[in-house]
Amino acid sequence: MTSTTFDTLGYFEKLKAVGVPEDQAKVQAGALRELIDDKLATKADLLATKIELQQQMRELEYRLTIRLGSMLAAAVAVLAALIVLVK
Repeated sequence: MTSTTFDTLGYFEKLKAVGVPEDQAKVQAGALRELIDDKLATKADLLATKIELQQQMRELEYRLTIRLGSMLAAAVAVLAALIVLVK
């Protein structure tokens, strides 16, 4: 994941302002920073995922087109063989 902007110092100061002990505020700010950096998806992460999914969909569409074309060709060959046999 890509790093995001998180004001650790500002968060720390807000915690201290409401009476959270300094050591606890440091730990909480650090833990939240780690959580945001490790688990939060950014716009860049979402864009990369979108591009990857679009590429996979194009590949799937190509494979399905080839498979459908093969099935159609096989069906035409079977029909042609049946027509020849019936005559």
